[in-house]
Amino acid sequence: MDEKELEKNFGWMDAIDKFEVVDEDIDLDAGVHPLDRDIKYYIRYGVINLDKPRGPTSHQVATWVKRILDVGKAGHGGTLDPGVSGVLPIGVERATPAMRYIVGSEKEYVGVIRLHGDVPESELDRVLNLFRRGRIYQKPPFRSSVRRKLRTREIYSFTVVEREGRDLLFRIRCESGFYVRKLAHDIGLLLGVGAHLDELRRVAAGPFSEEKYLVSLYDVYAAKYYLDRGDESLVKKVILPVEYVFKNFPKLVIKDSAVASIAYGAQLKRPGVYAYSGGFKEGDIVAVFTKKSELVAVVKMLYSLDDMLKMEKGVIAETLRVFMERDMYPRMWVKKSGL
Repeated sequence: MDEKELEKNFGWMDAIDKFEVVDEDIDLDAGVHPLDRDIKYYIRYGVINLDKPRGPTSHQVATWVKRILDVGKAGHGGTLDPGVSGVLPIGVERATPAMRYIVGSEKEYVGVIRLHGDVPESELDRVLNLFRRGRIYQKPPFRSSVRRKLRTREIYSFTVVEREGRDLLFRIRCESGFYVRKLAHDIGLLLGVGAHLDELRRVAAGPFSEEKYLVSLYDVYAAKYYLDRGDESLVKKVILPVEYVFKNFPKLVIKDSAVASIAYGAQLKRPGVYAYSGGFKEGDIVAVFTKKSELVAVVKMLYSLDDMLKMEKGVIAETLRVFMERDMYPRMWVKKSGL
């Protein structure tokens, strides 16, 4: 298998990184491409890019998904207030722990800020320029699930798309944990007229956006309805494999012979690496995959990419979470020991 074959295997998740093969490997007759999983495992390792409606809490929506699909566990990837709609990733069964890697990712919103008084265009531009980009101080509002402690959060971009009287239609990309409602309040204070957040919709969370794969609760219900009647096609349009969560992460592809040892709890060693995609530093979080693009684990690197490539042996990463079930790949150490 060469770089082009690897990129083809990972292409379904819109991976934009190029792969570099660093060692040879023997292909074992094991594993299955995520899109070809048996429907039972497909759901068990599934994530849903759900369009949360206004009204219910994020926890309620996750509970509804669990009941609709008749599964034991489901969890969301980042809380949305009841009055906010939009992208709410939902992890199902063994994909639920992957939601923690979305919670801390970049978010994007569109919404409407309503000013409480008339403001000249020049004054409005002056104040808005203070929030176009960069780190700002924020204290969470009284109605929040975290401690009201002063902290800083990053704004990657903030643009007023349109103004109509006292209403400002805006788009913002920001760090996880940013309170857009507090931003509207602060803008009103600086303008001297007051303001509040009138509407808000999340349009992106990590790799998930409203432009691709967004589905409604009705779509989830319909997929389960037809599945119960023998039609699996809609399920694979509504649910994505868990691997999609990590599409923007640096990746290590490991040899087939190393997969089972990681699934059984061993630490990743340098001889087990087959290829890589994306750069990383010591301490970075990296997703570990098979050559068929199956997620094996998430690890914290003990070395930078350059230092790892210079190594011939030794542990290179600390395993944070194993996602692959045991015995999906053969246990090569059993054969070597003759047991």
